[in-house]
Amino acid sequence: MRNIASADGVGDNVSTPEQITASSSSSTQPTTTTVGGGGRGTGGAGKPVRSESTAGVLFGIGAYGLWGLLPLYFFVLMPASAIEIVANRIVWSLLFCALLITITRAWKTFWAAVKDRSVFGPLALAAGLIAINWLTYTFGVTTGHAVETSLGYFINPLVSVLLGVFVLKEKLRPLQWAAVGIGFVAVGVLTFSYGQLPWIALILAFSFGLYGFVKKRVGPKVDALTSLSVETVVLAPFAAITMVVLGVTGVETLTTLGAGHFWLLVASGVITAVPLLFFGASARRLPMTTIGLLQYFAPVLQFIVALTVFNETMTTARWIGFCVVWLALVLLTIDMLRTTRKNSVLKKKARLAAAQ
Repeated sequence: MRNIASADGVGDNVSTPEQITASSSSSTQPTTTTVGGGGRGTGGAGKPVRSESTAGVLFGIGAYGLWGLLPLYFFVLMPASAIEIVANRIVWSLLFCALLITITRAWKTFWAAVKDRSVFGPLALAAGLIAINWLTYTFGVTTGHAVETSLGYFINPLVSVLLGVFVLKEKLRPLQWAAVGIGFVAVGVLTFSYGQLPWIALILAFSFGLYGFVKKRVGPKVDALTSLSVETVVLAPFAAITMVVLGVTGVETLTTLGAGHFWLLVASGVITAVPLLFFGASARRLPMTTIGLLQYFAPVLQFIVALTVFNETMTTARWIGFCVVWLALVLLTIDMLRTTRKNSVLKKKARLAAAQ
């Protein structure tokens, strides 16, 4: 899910509830990735621009929609544990990526990324961060904390703003400061409501915020499929060992609950990669502003699923805490739209001045 917290720096990163793996795809096409950018759709060719924009929105809705409905998939996989689900997800994702690389004849690109230390190193770190994110997310969904997992992705933009301040030394605009302050109030309210820090939400937000930050560093050098493939290569040995240990100790469900359960777990490779590919197609066709607005589709769906399907409890205090978080996100969105509009006006003035 992409973070729209800031008009530049970390806040421009697109991060995804899952994976995000998707971040590198958009990083190869930064804020200049608009549908009119090349010869396509320019020179009065309005129809191709509209067509591309429509396709981009549909791809984006598809990606974020699938990520938002992911808790339903984990629910169907129960009684598989979070560790088993993530281990299978990594192993089968690697096989699916290998198939895609073979079909697209991209092995040369993949091996180039593996051999390049400036690419492989950050992606290895990103793999560790996304493993933490996946485990925490799956654990939350499978243990009755799906509402809290959605909270993690709601507050992720606030985390990226903090990364911009403390890591990139960025200066925040007034609305961003207000959003961060309101975010801290929300965490306080939710801590009171839960009786403890909402640690699942915080781990998700910080692990994914850091993941997006790392992927931004390497994004221009690698495409989404190669990035996901390298990350799964790093994690696959640990995942394979985990699957063997689970099998030896008799607690794995992959081969003990019938063919249907087996193929559902195997399908995790496709379920991981398809939203990523949709997201990449969307990011290449849409401006950052639109992508930033679409990002909220996933946690909203997760929240709805948690309440309507899993029947999780929302106390009055928790509703207040979530409403405070949503207020902070409204301020960030307003700031983003205002900044985008201002930058667009400045660019138009610069082009007019250059043409005179």
